[in-house]
Amino acid sequence: MDKEPDSGALIALPPAEFETLLERAAETGARRALHEVSLDGQDAAEDIRDLRSLLAGFRLAKQTAVQTAVRIITTGILLALMAGIAIRLKLFGNGS
Repeated sequence: MDKEPDSGALIALPPAEFETLLERAAETGARRALHEVSLDGQDAAEDIRDLRSLLAGFRLAKQTAVQTAVRIITTGILLALMAGIAIRLKLFGNGS
């Protein structure tokens, strides 16, 4: 009668063999992850560069949009202050 292997049993591996096993598992996992997002072909490096470039462009556009919004808000506040001062000093109207 053959004994079934005990799935809960611990085994000991030499450190070098364990490192090799970990490296192989990591490489297999990385290849599988790249395959799942379609970055495993000949053009993968170019695709990643394109994605990085696209992300950099998006960040620049976001930064520019924030700067523009701050400028518009600042200009609006300054115009409101100037209008308030002009009204206070009665620069417009007949001054009654």
